[in-house]
Amino acid sequence: MADNPVDRRRFFEQGFKRVFGKAVEVIEHKVAPGRYVRPPGALPEAAFLGACTRCGECMTACPVHALLPLGSETGFASGTPVLRPDVNACVMCLDMPCASHCPTDALAVPDDNWRRVKLARITIDTGSCLPYHDTECGVCAQVCPVGYDALHLDEMGRPVLGDACTGCGICIIACVTAPKSLSASPVGSYS
Repeated sequence: MADNPVDRRRFFEQGFKRVFGKAVEVIEHKVAPGRYVRPPGALPEAAFLGACTRCGECMTACPVHALLPLGSETGFASGTPVLRPDVNACVMCLDMPCASHCPTDALAVPDDNWRRVKLARITIDTGSCLPYHDTECGVCAQVCPVGYDALHLDEMGRPVLGDACTGCGICIIACVTAPKSLSASPVGSYS
């Protein structure tokens, strides 16, 4: 009888953290001191590093080539897929080919709405964002694939991030300021 990958995934995500709690966080920072923006459906970092075989199937399956392998300078994380939302945004494919082509449990297509995926935490630098200095813009809100609940303009025309933001990075790529007024930081796996 074949193992059910969903059961193993639940073990890693829920059971492992529930049993070992804070120890998991400490080990995760020791094993993987750098935090990376992982592809959609990634396990928590320590579990991801243990499950990922560095086969490259997810990178090959990505239609926009948004996934890159980490270099040897990253130690144990070397060869694992990473997203750089500031360089090449994830377009949040409906069928998530990166996750569906993963031969292990390192990546899995979420059971429910793909818009619940949280790849990264996007922040706005109000010091360089044009609408915060009385210059009309709004490009970031226009290109957001999720829409109003993720990114919209307030009554003053300034961008406001919402809870539905997936952290895909499309807004960062579209930003017209240099340096970019939007940035991404890792948040871990999807919730």
